Amino acid sequence: MTGRVARDAVALCLVLAVAAWVVWPREWRAGAGVLGGGVLIGLSAWAIRGTVDALIGRGSGGRAGAWVLVKFFTRHAILAVAAYGMMVRLHLDPVGMLVGVTALALAAGVEAIRSQHAS
Repeated sequence: MTGRVARDAVALCLVLAVAAWVVWPREWRAGAGVLGGGVLIGLSAWAIRGTVDALIGRGSGGRAGAWVLVKFFTRHAILAVAAYGMMVRLHLDPVGMLVGVTALALAAGVEAIRSQHAS
């Protein structure tokens, strides 16, 4: 099921980026912002999944668990720097980035609706 949600999130992100380029054809930064937000949420989901897998695999190891959390927060600090770079250096549209970040939540909602209709 997570593979289908990830695939749907990528498809939704692409559809939303194309829609932004169609609605605002002269403002390419809006569509690029949607794609940038999609990249950020993809990296964030990867970081969260890696952390959860590491914590579940290690059990309740105190020091090892603390190291996993340090890696988790470091990855998210890097994501914050990447988001800053996208907005300040690349001048991507922040609203477009927000739309791209919501692609994963929209895909999860689509999957929830699918599972309701399947049962």
